[in-house]
Amino acid sequence: MDEEFHILIVDDEPNIRSGLAKGLKQEADYIETAGTVNEALDKFDSGAFQLVIADVRLPGDRGGLELVSLVQQRKPNTTVIVITAHGTVETAVDAMRRGAFDFITKPVDLNLIRQQVAKAAKHHRLQVENRQLKEKLAEAGEITGIVGNCRALTELLTQIRQIADTDATVLIRGESGTGKELIARAIHDFSARSTGPFIAVNLGALPETLLESELFGHEKGSFTGASRQKPGCFEQSAGGTLFLDELTEIPAKSQVDLLRVLETGQYARVGGEESLQSDARIVSATNRDIAHLVEDGEFREDLFYRLNIVPIEVPPLRQRRDDIPILVDHFLDHFCSRHRRTEKTINVDAMAVLIGASWPGNVRQLRNVIERLVVTVTSDVITASDLPNELTTKAGIVEGRVRSLAEVAEAAEKNAIQSALVANDFHREQTAKVLGVSVRTLHYKMNRYGLH
Repeated sequence: MDEEFHILIVDDEPNIRSGLAKGLKQEADYIETAGTVNEALDKFDSGAFQLVIADVRLPGDRGGLELVSLVQQRKPNTTVIVITAHGTVETAVDAMRRGAFDFITKPVDLNLIRQQVAKAAKHHRLQVENRQLKEKLAEAGEITGIVGNCRALTELLTQIRQIADTDATVLIRGESGTGKELIARAIHDFSARSTGPFIAVNLGALPETLLESELFGHEKGSFTGASRQKPGCFEQSAGGTLFLDELTEIPAKSQVDLLRVLETGQYARVGGEESLQSDARIVSATNRDIAHLVEDGEFREDLFYRLNIVPIEVPPLRQRRDDIPILVDHFLDHFCSRHRRTEKTINVDAMAVLIGASWPGNVRQLRNVIERLVVTVTSDVITASDLPNELTTKAGIVEGRVRSLAEVAEAAEKNAIQSALVANDFHREQTAKVLGVSVRTLHYKMNRYGLH
């Protein structure tokens, strides 16, 4: 059963409280109101509220901004929308820094606040689904490699949940090292085929002469060295999932063979005449721009459409910088245990370098760096001077000094906003939506960084 959506409205004006409660009654299962911070906290602590809508100016010593902080301290997953008749950029920024979901000025446009409440409800559902998915995947034993809680990863996990229990063909696209095979395994483990085999084949690692035999198997004596009958990957993955990694490396002839299996569901072993029926779900992956390869005639268009029924984009690590501290802690725990090392920590300056690094090798590169540090650093505290030169010379060290965490975060934020603006043709509403912030916040950031 879906979790109910409860709203707490906090405003010192009774007419506004009752008006909002009446206007939003269709958006929530339950609505409560309060006139002061103390009254709001009493009701918040005794209830289960997913959204708090609070005025900035409230009677007493504590106002709405402090309420935002207190709510986030008590229940960090609670969404807070701030409203005020005295809106300023400084107030908006302060509210966002304290954890507010959005900032709305009075007089309140009921349609606007309904839209924001709908977004807050969607955000809450994503959090619930992400938590449920992680619990399911933990039962399957594969969640250890999927670490993070940024918005992009949350949406990715939600997408996995939506498609896993179908037999739809999936194409996973992402840069090298982003964890495409982990995503494929998660789809398998969360599906009705989870009790069946998961067979992974790297198409780029096989010579063309062996690829057909590897995929479809061969009969004894079908070629030199075929001393016995051998089942192929399609046969081995019957009742389960076949993961085709580095899809775009498959040669032209094998593309035809693969297309035939996808269209007819049938194939034969090399040197055999018996027609076998495929019973494997196909999940494939590539780190190349497959659409561009189709345009250039290097990859069959009909095969692309067969494989691209459900596309999944895995974000690179540079778009998940908020997850880097979480990943670092996870890998530190893992490798300290694996290599029998005492517990290690990363100091602030070193973490700032890790957050600001470009990470062309993505999570795989970060994983390798942390393992190297665990093995080679004798101290219990890892500092910036312990980090590999390729990180400190490209991202973390400027003019002989380590950049502060704030400097690294600001640089990353500016780059993210600039990239999003370019990708969306400087359409501000669309860019704000992609970044998960309000248009007001985006305007402020653009002015701050001179992005016009």
